[in-house]
Amino acid sequence: MDIKKIISSTIVFSVLTVSSITAVQATYSSSEGQAVSDETVTVYSSRKEHLIKPLFEAFTKDTGIKVEYLTGKGGALIERLKLEGDNTQADMFMTVDAGNLWYAGSQDLFQSVQTETIKSNIPAHLRDPKGLWTGLSVRARTIVYSTDRVKEQDLSTYANLATDQWKDRLCLRTSKKVYTKSLVASIIYNQGEDKAGDIISGWVNNLSATPNAKDSHVMNSILAGQCDVGIVNTYYFGRLIAKNPHSPLKLFWANQDTTGVHVNVSGAGVTKHASNKEGAVQLLEWLSSAKAQVIYGSLNKEYPANQKIASDDVVSAWGSFKQDEMNLSQAGLLQARAVRLMQIKGYR
Repeated sequence: MDIKKIISSTIVFSVLTVSSITAVQATYSSSEGQAVSDETVTVYSSRKEHLIKPLFEAFTKDTGIKVEYLTGKGGALIERLKLEGDNTQADMFMTVDAGNLWYAGSQDLFQSVQTETIKSNIPAHLRDPKGLWTGLSVRARTIVYSTDRVKEQDLSTYANLATDQWKDRLCLRTSKKVYTKSLVASIIYNQGEDKAGDIISGWVNNLSATPNAKDSHVMNSILAGQCDVGIVNTYYFGRLIAKNPHSPLKLFWANQDTTGVHVNVSGAGVTKHASNKEGAVQLLEWLSSAKAQVIYGSLNKEYPANQKIASDDVVSAWGSFKQDEMNLSQAGLLQARAVRLMQIKGYR
């Protein structure tokens, strides 16, 4: 095909992808007795509407500041921000996974925000060192297992799943998903590339089937008896248990005697060309507050990023665990190495 046609097709596809994003405006009155502000903060978000609308409603009620939000795929929103440049309407960009937040920062889409409120509310390992973005909710990526076929005492670490004990008993999510890339990046960071390569090789050798497209598929495969153990984000487990509370599955907290469980975040940053930086900073600080963190946890069964706040009752029932305190910017910095290593070791 002619190269000009390829480039033209790519541009048309990108424009169509960006243009397909739906804009929704949230304009709520402040609570009685509070002055209503004419200010508006505009947010581009890859988080779905039902996970952000209640937060924005509460913020507007507390402050009188209106929120307009645009939802869509994270990659399309990043491309939109790049295309819009200093003409963008976005004051804030919200997305999931530190790898995605890091990538947006690497594209010069954020500006540094390092307020005392954010520093006090959110631990350093859940924030970009330069203040480009901050985590706002936490999800742990850990081991899930069949309580019918696996004894808890047989489980220990991510690396242990690479041993012969788990031959033809392991299910994993595809290496293409950013959650997998970030987990492998953390293993490279903590154990070095050679050891990480050995672990990935062991995982591949122990797979009972081709890697799954979704974490929910991993758990369904365990329930169907296709495998006995897997690795998933905790909120997927929360969703499954909400529908089927008696499912014979349980979470196991990996690496408790070493680095701790790999955690990741959903988060946000103030855009480089924000026209309402002050309002966006106020929103970011509010999202790190106790009130917002409680809402975050209940909506999607995630952990508060503000660790002074107790988890939702359902989440708390899973037990406490030690987090890996690797700064999550490393999930982005090491992502290319993680992808390359998985390709070399045949993890598809």
